[in-house]
Amino acid sequence: MAMGKVRYWAAAKEAAGVAEESFHAATLGELMTQITENRPELARVVTRSSFLIDGSPVGKRPHDEVILGDGATVEVLPPFAGG
Repeated sequence: MAMGKVRYWAAAKEAAGVAEESFHAATLGELMTQITENRPELARVVTRSSFLIDGSPVGKRPHDEVILGDGATVEVLPPFAGG
């Protein structure tokens, strides 16, 4: 199980109530389950968000197949408006 930090941006930050927090999770799917437990607004935002792990986009890969390395930084990026 990896240890790292998750950073929230824009609406995800507002829904989480923090800019970042540490985690212990083996996969992105496990992390998403952990961070959305008892946080329904964050769960709603996360379903529309994209993710970066150490700066690399996750894309459409299934979250349960995305392995997190020790010291990873996961960024939650909700859709942004504007241009």
